[in-house]
Amino acid sequence: MIKPILKFLPFLIVLALLPLMLPAGRLGAYYLTLLILTASYAVAALGLTVLLGYSGQISLAQAAFFGIGAYTFAILGVHDGVPFWLAAIAAVAVAAVFGLVLGMISLRLASHYLALVTIGFQIITQLVLANWHALTGGPDGISNIPRPSLFGFALQTDEQFYWVSLAVLALAAYVVYRLRNSRLGGALLALREDEIAAAAYGISVFRTKVMAFSIAAALGGLGGVLYASGSLYISPDVFSFYQSVSFFAMVLVGGRESIVGTILGSGLVTFLPEVLRFLQSYTVAVYGLLIVVVVLFLPNGLYGALADGVGFLRSRRTAGAAPAEQLAATIATTAPRPVATSETLLEIKDLTKRFGGVTAVNGLNLTVCKGDVAVLIGPNGSGKTTVLNVLSGIYAANGGGIVFRGGTITNASPNQVHAAGISRTFQNIRLFPELTALENVVVGYFSKGTVGLAGTLLSVPRGYREEREAVAKARETLGALGFSRFDVRAKHLPYGQQRIVEIARAIVAGPTLLLLDEPAAGMNHEETAALSSILYRIHELGLTMLLIEHDMSFVASVATRAYVMDFGQKISEGSVQSVLADPAVIKAYLGDDVEYA
Repeated sequence: MIKPILKFLPFLIVLALLPLMLPAGRLGAYYLTLLILTASYAVAALGLTVLLGYSGQISLAQAAFFGIGAYTFAILGVHDGVPFWLAAIAAVAVAAVFGLVLGMISLRLASHYLALVTIGFQIITQLVLANWHALTGGPDGISNIPRPSLFGFALQTDEQFYWVSLAVLALAAYVVYRLRNSRLGGALLALREDEIAAAAYGISVFRTKVMAFSIAAALGGLGGVLYASGSLYISPDVFSFYQSVSFFAMVLVGGRESIVGTILGSGLVTFLPEVLRFLQSYTVAVYGLLIVVVVLFLPNGLYGALADGVGFLRSRRTAGAAPAEQLAATIATTAPRPVATSETLLEIKDLTKRFGGVTAVNGLNLTVCKGDVAVLIGPNGSGKTTVLNVLSGIYAANGGGIVFRGGTITNASPNQVHAAGISRTFQNIRLFPELTALENVVVGYFSKGTVGLAGTLLSVPRGYREEREAVAKARETLGALGFSRFDVRAKHLPYGQQRIVEIARAIVAGPTLLLLDEPAAGMNHEETAALSSILYRIHELGLTMLLIEHDMSFVASVATRAYVMDFGQKISEGSVQSVLADPAVIKAYLGDDVEYA
């Protein structure tokens, strides 16, 4: 619990000591008010760190949740006499519910449509606050908003409330940090990077996005409580679309994925107009120009640019580690050729998949037995990858059925297919590029966790145990495949090592069937040899495999059974040797002059 706080403690110490470094009279009530305002803005902006930075969802309605929290708190505290802390908890809960509902309504939309929906919600919220006189006071707002008491001691002065604001900011920052390093946080980051790959490893895309939206709204509401109590007065014009854009700017300038960056960005955006006041009428123009420059030339923000530089230097220092020949040497290559059983594991019956008027898969029948290393071959466009996409739930079948381990999985969702025991890799490697190798593999263990949102945010012991278990299993799996560059971001790894990380991610949760889509594509001879050794090792661990591959020498070295497709239909099947010796297959796919030892 100490480690997360230490990560951003230096900034909080500086922020806390500002009032102490200057006498209160010299600091001035105005600047102390700006510090309180910065804290409330930072709490709300941390909600966008979760939504935009972690899950990649765009919202321009954070000021609406900021306002909902502020008004709920003020109405309960002023009109109904509810105690401060109960009113604050209720305000956060109400904002979270509004976020949940808006997320459920809008998150099935594409990004630009989602942004438009949130803008609409923002405008509607401000209109309601301005025109519902009986509840909100209309344009006159609500005054005499209470400040808290703690253990019977009233915290009424600005200096006292500043410490309350700082404590709430520290709590919000801890929650966001805890979320980032939890099972749910890993799922959010995976969705941000690649929704298809995330779903293929057991993550429910819609449910996880809605959770992120609700958490962001709750933090917005908490920031609104701080603002209302700190200002002692609220009116609708504060919670405008302009304020939502300001929150957005705070996150982008500081670094959308960084807690420290978001807090720094909040301070910069709040104080910068004061620093530029000497420019008088040009203040807004210069202020906007500085933000545009940061966004254009530092897309990951000020703090993000620093983190990217450190990560790049770290990857350069370890660039020579674990080359392909070392990986091959690490794994035993003397294993006997895989032997399949007669027990049916996967049965595809009359599978059909159409895209408009094009039939990509036409009445395919295919059986994979337990212990098989089966290969699906055929020319480009024959429907091989479509079969794997239907099997893994990415595409829905138009006809036929799929039976796995005695139960039907026809048209199941990707996370349901993964939960049934089927995992996969992709033809074009779909790692999460901004995550480290270890974090990528931890995402593959997502389906083994049982702790939900409460466990993630309240840090219950079981949640910590599951997270440690996932990290330990990811390290063990990567180590078994001869890989040790755990902390290097995936985008900085060479191609062959990216493929190994993807395979590790696919097998870390212990699937029964592994689908591999052209695993040797783009590899050189040494990397292909290492991959052969890895597949033998995986088979020894008890996994059955179905792979697509064009490298016939690689196929001959690893596969026990082969199926050949053409124009969406199966035209040949049997042992690898018999299929490769079939004159029709050689003529149609491999050429008349191809020979195999």
